Amino acid sequence: MKKLQSLFIGIIAVILVLLFAVNRLEHASGMAGAKVLNIYNWGDYIDPDLLKKFEKETGYKVNYETFDSNEAMFTKIQQGGTAYDITIPSEYMIQKMIQENLVLPLDHSKIKGLNNIHEDFLNQSFDPNNKYSIPYFWGTLGIVYNDKFVKADDLKYWRDLWNDKFRDNIMMIDGAREVIGLGLNSLGYSLNSKNNQQLNEAVEKLKGLTPNIKAIVADEIKIYMANEESMVAVTFSGEAADMMAENPHLHYVIPAEGSNLWFDNIVIPKTAKNKAGAYDFINFMLRPENAAQNAEYIGYATPNKEAMKLLPKSITRDKQFYPTDQMLDHLEVYQDLGKEYLGIYNDLFLELKMYRK
Repeated sequence: MKKLQSLFIGIIAVILVLLFAVNRLEHASGMAGAKVLNIYNWGDYIDPDLLKKFEKETGYKVNYETFDSNEAMFTKIQQGGTAYDITIPSEYMIQKMIQENLVLPLDHSKIKGLNNIHEDFLNQSFDPNNKYSIPYFWGTLGIVYNDKFVKADDLKYWRDLWNDKFRDNIMMIDGAREVIGLGLNSLGYSLNSKNNQQLNEAVEKLKGLTPNIKAIVADEIKIYMANEESMVAVTFSGEAADMMAENPHLHYVIPAEGSNLWFDNIVIPKTAKNKAGAYDFINFMLRPENAAQNAEYIGYATPNKEAMKLLPKSITRDKQFYPTDQMLDHLEVYQDLGKEYLGIYNDLFLELKMYRK
């Protein structure tokens, strides 16, 4: 009997130890408690001081994880292994997440400061009436050049990238939509084309650009361009702003044929555990002083019209980063291509990468 009692006590002790370990693990990973907010965002896409300020004001502990592509983010949210309370996808991915029932409709009665957002960035086609998302940043895809080696008149259009003077001197962004899209734009086609003939034409033209491409890279573009290891780069406006802050000889151009106008918006994933905290974070980021601080730190354009009043005029008057309405008319928002054509774009981009070898 004593042996059975000892065995029983031993089992209870093991169970208690395991429960304690699980509890500690949950706290360490930020999965326990209403005072924890789990944020899933792009890398280096918020001023760290704002996260500290939010924690101090609200008492929440913020767990901040990053992703490097919309597709990686989508997969992790879809798998549901981590209950993120906030994530920040791009427009076409928001559209897809809505269709897949992966985001919660917003209770606008709990949102304060939506009137601070400029009307041009509300009620977009990917989320009518902002039922699911709140604007965070917006920007464009364009060309960065170094004026030590390139004249301003040399790069006004996408087609200028094919100039022989740029042989082995272009840093290209690593993105299927972006690269195939600029090929389509250079031919006068939509960057959301589902016309196979147009797509094949774009890829054939892009193959002719490969002698000029030094590398297809991601975040490394900033370092290469700041260190003058290449004359030209194709990248996003915010990345360009970072480069230009490091090197005054760098300049950003939105090609005249047209380009991508993108939006990154805040959404609440369906698996969120701390919905109250998610609304607190949204309201915190809608405050003009916080949005302005974030925009100045990140370098991307803010959709917050009240925040723009707080930013230096040297930033808000720069037409390459805050384009005029006339310029915006030539830009196009990515649409969700659907599974079939997303696969086609990815396959064509892979073909292009292999062709370079």
